[in-house]
Amino acid sequence: MAQSTPIRDPKNDSLLTPQNSVFAFIDYQPEQFHGLHSGSKEQMMLNIVALGKIAKAFAVPTVLTTVGVQMGVNAATTPELKAELGDIEEIDRTTLNSWEDADFHSAIKATGRKKIIIAGLWTEVCVAYPTLDAIKEGYEVYVVVDAIGGVTKTSHDSAMERMIQAGAKPITALALACELQRDWSRGHGDTLRKIVQWYFREYRNLESEIPLRNTGHSPEANAHLS
Repeated sequence: MAQSTPIRDPKNDSLLTPQNSVFAFIDYQPEQFHGLHSGSKEQMMLNIVALGKIAKAFAVPTVLTTVGVQMGVNAATTPELKAELGDIEEIDRTTLNSWEDADFHSAIKATGRKKIIIAGLWTEVCVAYPTLDAIKEGYEVYVVVDAIGGVTKTSHDSAMERMIQAGAKPITALALACELQRDWSRGHGDTLRKIVQWYFREYRNLESEIPLRNTGHSPEANAHLS
């Protein structure tokens, strides 16, 4: 068997590591899901839960925020994500842009990390605004594209283009996990394998239960994709 590769400086690595990054989960609340129409909510939830598992498995500092809970307008973080993150404080805000909330901004800054892994709802508002502001302040922002969504596909795509033009780096949930792991022989290898196995099992279940949208095909007709 090949030897494990040497670990590069985990704090100054150009790629994401558990030691140089911070997760920001923004507004994964039931009311936000109700307005989501840019893609499959079921597949997005799978990726959101996967992100929660990844953040916990690699012990990456995590900031969780909601909007309008104390105002009595919205409910708290969706239980599926909260169950993965465990007992973590929810920073509730009134502002649409979490970067303008002093508690959220301070929580990110307190980690000392300059690479922010950001995911939330909706892409065009609650993801885009803090991403643009964070980049302006010198942070590297990685937007998890398959765990976010907008009111329409157009609004999601336009927001992604705006963020990328500003310097945001798009990434997907599983690619993120592999980047944090980097070498299967390292300490989190078994945990990540279990997450990947869980992910593909759940993904196959979704494919068998939900027809591919806007195609008119049955799940059976697409069984070759499983």
